[in-house]
Amino acid sequence: MALKIMPHGRLQEWVAEEKGYFSAEGLQYTFVTNGDYGMSAPARDEAGEVKTGAFETFGAGRSGADVSCACHWATNAAARERSGHLVTAAYSVAPCAIVVPPESPVRRPEDLAGVPIGVGYHSGSHFATVQVLESVLAPDELKLTFQGPPNERLDALLDRQVPAATTWGVPLYVAEAFGFRKVLDATFMIGFLVTGSDATKADVDKYLAALRRAQMEIDLHPELYKHYHLRSVPEKYHDQVDVRAFGTGERIVFLPYTREVFEQTQQWTEAHQLFDPAANLASAVQLDYDDAVIA
Repeated sequence: MALKIMPHGRLQEWVAEEKGYFSAEGLQYTFVTNGDYGMSAPARDEAGEVKTGAFETFGAGRSGADVSCACHWATNAAARERSGHLVTAAYSVAPCAIVVPPESPVRRPEDLAGVPIGVGYHSGSHFATVQVLESVLAPDELKLTFQGPPNERLDALLDRQVPAATTWGVPLYVAEAFGFRKVLDATFMIGFLVTGSDATKADVDKYLAALRRAQMEIDLHPELYKHYHLRSVPEKYHDQVDVRAFGTGERIVFLPYTREVFEQTQQWTEAHQLFDPAANLASAVQLDYDDAVIA
């Protein structure tokens, strides 16, 4: 049975494919690609917001993928709520920032008080924005507007439909290419989640071993692989940006996602009441670390 991999808009899977690292590890695999990092563009509500995000896609089955990624807050909660099993042998770190148009009067993080910031609901941009601004703004000064998945949010930012937005990875590089300014870094952790019933730990280990080799290759020769970023740039922007100027994006860290991190993350999301009844959590019975991870 082939492992169905959903790429995450990053370089590592494409480098592993090009260099034959998956095959060298003995992994049978296929790629599952589905729009915006596995997220479709759901309908907006009456307020013009999108109230579904990365967390909800795990409950919906993640388009048939066996292994995929999202911010560690979402993968953590999804594993705890029985929507998949957390991979604890590695995580990744995504470059992320709150950005504003070049003409914006916002210069300092404190200037974001009361300014609507476009984020993705129950997604990395949502949680990262809350985390990075809680030491800067009072709770009633933080104003979020839920503008959908990464590329939809990028469009809203570039079209000046929102005065600020939190973007990460390739959308962040695209925004910077158009002259948008970083007000505050919001780099965050991303987790791996296994949702396919046929996926085995042995297959996941082979997948990670190939990504480890790909990460080293990217670290050594980044200029050879940045062209793969173009796969994640919306086609309408292809002739307006030069991916050679981009950074290398998401970086995989081969350190364990520990029980302590798992529990601290749960405590933080619960303290901030970030998952409310509208989130449609899969189960009232929540799993602990030992049961939530892939065995």
